[in-house]
Amino acid sequence: MKLTFLLALSCALAQPAAAAPTTAPSTAQASLHLAKAGPMENLDLSQLADGIDNGAFNSEAITAAYLARIAAIDDSGPKLNAVIATFPDALDQARSLDAEYRAGRYRGPMHGIPILVKDNVEVAGPLPTTAGSLALADNITNRDAPFIARLRAAGAVILGKTNLSEWANIRSRNSTSGWSAVGGLTKNPHALDRNSCGSSSGSGAAAAAALAAGTIGTETDGSITCPAGVNGVVGFKPTVGLVSRRFVVPISHSQDTAGPMTRSVRDAAIMLTAMAGSDPQDAATAEADRWRGDYSNGLSIDGLKGMRIGVMRAPNADAALLDAAIATLKAGGAQVVLLDTSKIDRQKIGQGEFKILLAELKADLASYLQGLPDGLVRHKTLADIIAFNKAHANTELHYFGQDIFEAADKEKGLDDPAYRDALATSRGLATNALNQMFASNKVDVIIAQTNGAAWVSTLGKGDAFSGPSASQLPAVAGFPHLTVPMGLSGGLPIGLSFIGPKWHDHAILKAGFAYEQLSKARVAPEFRTQIESN
Repeated sequence: MKLTFLLALSCALAQPAAAAPTTAPSTAQASLHLAKAGPMENLDLSQLADGIDNGAFNSEAITAAYLARIAAIDDSGPKLNAVIATFPDALDQARSLDAEYRAGRYRGPMHGIPILVKDNVEVAGPLPTTAGSLALADNITNRDAPFIARLRAAGAVILGKTNLSEWANIRSRNSTSGWSAVGGLTKNPHALDRNSCGSSSGSGAAAAAALAAGTIGTETDGSITCPAGVNGVVGFKPTVGLVSRRFVVPISHSQDTAGPMTRSVRDAAIMLTAMAGSDPQDAATAEADRWRGDYSNGLSIDGLKGMRIGVMRAPNADAALLDAAIATLKAGGAQVVLLDTSKIDRQKIGQGEFKILLAELKADLASYLQGLPDGLVRHKTLADIIAFNKAHANTELHYFGQDIFEAADKEKGLDDPAYRDALATSRGLATNALNQMFASNKVDVIIAQTNGAAWVSTLGKGDAFSGPSASQLPAVAGFPHLTVPMGLSGGLPIGLSFIGPKWHDHAILKAGFAYEQLSKARVAPEFRTQIESN
């Protein structure tokens, strides 16, 4: 078990004695039932939730099984480096929730379910929130991000923190996705020499390797959907503003959001239901309570019937996989139309987006650092972080530099006309492009290939992305984006993206669920050392 900090916990989470219902198993019985149900990698969140609900399993047995699996696969064996640390009180959290169940309180499908959280999200307890950087090694805030508090209220066990591309992949153009000075390099469980993409690298690899029932990622542009795609799992980037971003190490208040990464669409919907909601201190979430609901309601294998789906087909897409996916959608009752994307000015959108990210990184990171509890972190600005990295070049700058940081530090601020023009232009172009495709083609959902196959990791040589990427338009526009496993290309996973209009999160979950159930395309990883180049 990974324990970054060995602390004596002064308070056990003891509960008042209560008569256990006859359906509540002992931990030994629950462990036996869990073992009989099959390997952990074959049990998704929904199945575990059903087992707790009907009294076959309990949270302590499930949590202990995941801790053992982390020890066997992440610390030893393949050594994925997906998990930075586990919380010392994880089993105590589980026992407390089991006591609640015995006392007659069941919180719902997240009750007693262990999840892992990307290490740029604050979680109360003895582990720091580092964003993968040694500059934040002492960032133990003892506070929960609001969406973590919501997950706890729903009954989740916060199992640990996952590795990520340091600073969520915004430090250098030459970065290697999945590497951080704190956590090292995360490996792809389908082929250990391959990259896990980023920046939610550990969350994607951990979800694929069944190191928890579900994981949390964050995205500015592709940081949930790419690692989900290349690791062969479901990843959901919600509408920006559906989930609070407070107490999350930021890049961009215009584009940042957290979202679930799971082995099934239903599991993602269950997690999103717990995470979503307005936060008075995050203005972007003002409408969230109006739109939030139970996202697992209405998921059906018949969800594609009567739906009109538009296809964005990139010239470098895997034609065979995409054609098979289209055939599945049609077989499910959807009408599929090819979209004309030739007039989308992707270069102008990209140039504007980069300007936005530079300016907002400088401003938003300073705001985050300056809002930390006193005495934790002496760095208060992006310039301070740049200086720290230079002073610790052997550990922080050994493989790649910080050219994006340095460019961002030259930005003039959020009142700069150049920034404001880029924000209006880039967001306007992306939003209009998507809205026009929805309206003029009368489509409910847009699909595209999420990603190319995972490339060989080469520390110090950057990333060798291949194939298309579907992330930019929904990222810049702030629209919801779901990726679902589409199959294997050369033995490596490829995702299928479902993109919807703003606040239409439920609609794309319904479409993605139906496709998932019809295609059965997800393949469990085999932890191969390497795979032949495709």
